[in-house]
Amino acid sequence: MATYPSPALLDLPKIIMGIDPGTQIMGYAVIEVTGQRVQVLRYDVINLKAFGSNHAVKLKKIFDRMIQLIEEYLPDELAIEAPFYGANVQSMLKLGRAQGVAIAACLSRDIPFVEYAPTKVKQSVTGSGAASKEQVAHMLRQTLTLPPMEEAPKLLDATDALAVALCHHYQKGNNVKAGGKSWGKFLAENPDKMAAPVAGKKAVAARKKPVAKA
Repeated sequence: MATYPSPALLDLPKIIMGIDPGTQIMGYAVIEVTGQRVQVLRYDVINLKAFGSNHAVKLKKIFDRMIQLIEEYLPDELAIEAPFYGANVQSMLKLGRAQGVAIAACLSRDIPFVEYAPTKVKQSVTGSGAASKEQVAHMLRQTLTLPPMEEAPKLLDATDALAVALCHHYQKGNNVKAGGKSWGKFLAENPDKMAAPVAGKKAVAARKKPVAKA
């Protein structure tokens, strides 16, 4: 006879990290999903403009910040937007590296990931694969609790990342790649790796706070 997860297990919280890759500005977002309830824990950007043309330093900054976020929020899964293929080959190469570094940071902690095309993300959130960044941000405001509208222009990369995370939630976490462990499971299996109790306390505290503003 077939067995099914209990309702209690189905309602366990899941932490999803969304990433909108960039070589100048990289957006990130962290949401907690419990059943159909979505709580925004944080969304912001990694500003890389200060590093100029030093691409290697930018990649290290991305990796280091990703590890910090993983330690703080203990995500179960990563959702990341696929690069948009344009005419500038060099720009595409750099963007692909930035995306790869973000993925590598999660894989180093055994966190599975899913890649979504930009049109898929927009379609999931707005109903149109051709929606603008402003339209995506507007629709998110109709769905989630976010900071006041006057703060929106500087947060468009962050709201893009939030859209990626929400898109993954709408997909019910299907098609995760490269393993099935969460960072929490990694810590449980490797207690000597970093300070698990400290990281756990940070995550719990973050979940109790209102959404962090950029």
